[in-house]
Parts: sequence; structure tokens; C-alpha cells
Amino acid sequence: DDQLLTLALAPRGPEFTTFEVAKHDWALARDVGLRISVHVGCGAAGQHGKLAEMGRAGLLGPDTTYIHCCTLSDEELQMIADTGGTVSFASPVEMQMGHGMPPIQRCLDRGLRPSLSVDVETTVGGDLFAQMRSVLTLQRGLVNERRLQGKQNLPALLTSRDVIEFATIEGARANGLDSRIGTLTPGKEADLIMLRTDRIDVLPINDPIGVVVRGMDSSNVDSVFIAGKARKRNGQLLGVDLDRVRKLAYASRDYVVKKANFTLPAI
Repeated sequence: DDQLLTLALAPRGPEFTTFEVAKHDWALARDVGLRISVHVGCGAAGQHGKLAEMGRAGLLGPDTTYIHCCTLSDEELQMIADTGGTVSFASPVEMQMGHGMPPIQRCLDRGLRPSLSVDVETTVGGDLFAQMRSVLTLQRGLVNERRLQGKQNLPALLTSRDVIEFATIEGARANGLDSRIGTLTPGKEADLIMLRTDRIDVLPINDPIGVVVRGMDSSNVDSVFIAGKARKRNGQLLGVDLDRVRKLAYASRDYVVKKANFTLPAI
């Protein structure tokens, strides 16, 4: 628990396996004291209601983070809320890969404050600024569409502060690390991201919270400290041989492409 890398179990979601296998995996994680991170509600046809079955068996709990949740029923989302679970959205992947509409408002209505995740960098970029913007604009777009239709008693629009919290403290909470990281609090580890405010993409800055969400991207990241140690300074990673990483990435790609007899798209 005192290391930078902590252990969790990512079993197959109950939609993709049998109840007995899912029950076994949940029990295994709890036997050894691990958090559970599971993909659910991913548009699996004909598999709806599987999480509710787990819930009625008393298997859901505060040690579990549920990723996606797009096709979960209101009953299942309420079960997550009632058992203290956490949820995580990867909105670009969810919309692109046919998982279903990210249930942002349905979760917020039940007091579930989501964290943000990417899911798969082979499909979308791993930029958390993009994740923040996608959740903010999607929720606002859906609420504004209802307003244009003349509907009343609409939910509040998400704010930039909301989604910064999704990307920070809620991410820490979803990983069981909110006592150590996620906020700038005395006694927590010095996990810091320093953002450049002098770049042309954000000038002039009026709202420092709003500009992080709406105007910045990874190019604005100047420095990163993890547990007080500098890992990036002046926009450059420290202690990483990028040339070696690049060579390994392409060598791995070439190996997989050859084994799969796959033809890369022409430029």
C-alpha cells in the first residue's frame, strides 16, 4: 500500500461471463484485500441485468469501480450508489466503440461523482484534458437540447470545477488512494502538475479553473511531481530514454502486424 504501484483485480464484467465466475472473481479479490475494477454496461446485447443479479446476491461494495456503465439500468446504477461504489467514464471510447451513451446525468442524479479514464490508447488519445472536455460538453449538450425542446426543471450544467474534480480527487477515490493523493492537502503526497499559463493557446487568462478545462492540452504541462519527485520539468520527461521507447514501440508494432498478416493503411 505504500508503493507508487498498487494492486487491484480487473475481472471480466458479469455481462461477459457466468454468474459463478464473476462471483468467484469478486471473492478472490476480497480474500486478498484488493480493489476491483470492472467494465460493465458496454452495450453487450442480450446481457442486460447481469449487474443487478450480482447486486441482489450482495456482491457489490465500496471496493469496486465500475467503468462505462452506459447500458446499466437505473436500478443497477442505484445499486452502485447504495453500496458505495465508484464509477468511471471514458466518454470518447464509449461514444466511438458503441458502448452506449455515457450515463453522466443518470449517475449525477444518484450522487455518483465519476472519475475519468481513457480505456484504450490504441483507439483514442490518452489526454485527460480531452476526457474532461468530452464529459463537460456532452452533459451540457444533452441538457441544452432538452432546454431547446422546451422542457423544464432541468439539471444543473456541469462546471469546469466539477470536471477538474472528476480528473483529480475522484480518480484518486476510484483507486482507493484519496487519503494519499488527489488534492493539495497537508499530509498527502506531493503529486503536482504545473501548467504553463504563458502559452498563446490560453492568452489572456481570466478564469484559471475554466482555462484548464476549456483551453489547455498536454502541451501546457510544464512539470510533474510524483510523491515529491520531479518526473517532468520544462516540458521534458526526466529519466526516460524516448529514443529507446520509440524503437521498442515500432518493433512491437511490426511484430504484431507481421504475425497477424495485417496491412497497415497507406499514407
